[in-house]
Amino acid sequence: MTIPFVDLKSLHAEVEDELHQVFSRVLDSSAFVLGPEVKQFEKMFAEYVGTDHCVAVNTGTAALHLVLASLDVGPGDEVITVPHTFIATAEAITAVGARPVFVDIDPVSFTMNPELLEAAITTRTRAIIPVHLYGQMADMDPILKTADRHGIPVIEDACQAHGAEYKGYKAGSMGVAGCFSFYPGKNLGACGEGGAVTTNDARLARRIEMWRDHGSTRKYEHAFPGLNMRMEGLQGGILSVKLNHLDRWNRERRQAAALYTKAFTGTEITPPAELDDRYHVYHLYVIQAENREYLRNQLTSAGIESGLHYPIPLHLQEAYSSLGYRRGAFPVAERVANHILSLPIYPGIASEAVARVASELLEGCRVN
Repeated sequence: MTIPFVDLKSLHAEVEDELHQVFSRVLDSSAFVLGPEVKQFEKMFAEYVGTDHCVAVNTGTAALHLVLASLDVGPGDEVITVPHTFIATAEAITAVGARPVFVDIDPVSFTMNPELLEAAITTRTRAIIPVHLYGQMADMDPILKTADRHGIPVIEDACQAHGAEYKGYKAGSMGVAGCFSFYPGKNLGACGEGGAVTTNDARLARRIEMWRDHGSTRKYEHAFPGLNMRMEGLQGGILSVKLNHLDRWNRERRQAAALYTKAFTGTEITPPAELDDRYHVYHLYVIQAENREYLRNQLTSAGIESGLHYPIPLHLQEAYSSLGYRRGAFPVAERVANHILSLPIYPGIASEAVARVASELLEGCRVN
C-alpha cells in the first residue's frame, strides 16, 4: 500500500458537491477576478482570524510583498526574519529592494529565537517577520515586546499556520498584519494559488487593496504604479467552502500527530514539540533523526512518501550568497536542516497508515 505525503483527492471528494456549486455560481456571474465570492471569503476569514480586515491576493508570497510595500519598506532598509523557512519569506523582502537579516531559530520550536532579536536590530530595521513554521506559532510576546520598544512593525508569516493559536490568539491576529498562503496543500488550500493579508489597520488594508489592483483608487484612476495580485473569484468561493471545515480538518491532523508522537516518544526519533502556550495545527509533522537519509530511503522503498522542509537554510542558498553569510552563522538552523524529515499527514489519514509509517521508521532505526 502506497502512503502519499498529502491526499488532496480524498479531501476534495468530501466537499465535491459544495465545490460544484461554487463553480456554477462563478460561471453564472462571470465574476472571475475578485467579485462577490472573494468579498465573502475576506469577511469570513477576517472573522475567523479575529481581525477587522482581510485582503485576498493571489499568493502567500504576494501577501508578504504587499504588506512590505504598503509599509513603504524599500531599498536601504532591513527586514529581520529566519533562515529556516521557505524562500518566499525572504523573496518578499528582496522584491521591495530591502535586505533580509537573519536570526537563528529556537532549537525546540524551530521558530524565531526571541533572545537573538535585539542584537539584529539596527537603525535600518523597518520590519520583523517571524515565521509560524509547520503549523506552530512563534513566541510572539517577547518578539512583539522587543519590536514595540524600537517602534518596528511585526508581520506574521502565517502561511503554514491556518488556525494555529498562541495564548488564545489566532495566527495572523497579533502583528500589524498576518500573511497567509492558500497553496493547495496548506491546511486551508485553494484549488490553485491564493493568499491573504489580515490586519486591524484600516489604512494598511486599503493600501494593500490598491497595491493588488494596479494602485487603483477606482477604475482607470491610479494613485501609484501597483501590481496585479488579485484573487480569482473561483478561489474565493472554494476557500469559503473549505473554511467551514478547517477546524475539523485541523483536529484530524492533530489526532494523527498524537499517534505519531506516542509511537516515537522514548525512541531514537525526536518528535516535534507542541509548546504549552500554543495550539499546533500540524501543517507538517517533522521529526528529527541522526540517520535521516537512510530512514527516508527506507520509507521510499516501502512506498511511503516523505518530504524535507527545508534541507538548505536560506543563508546558504546561492540566491542569497550576496548577503555574505557563511556556514556556521546560524548553527541551530543548519543542524536542524540536516536532521529533519516530514512525514505523511493530512485530514483523514488512517491510523493504520500512521502506524505503518512509524513502524517502518523504527525498524529502520534498529537496522541502521
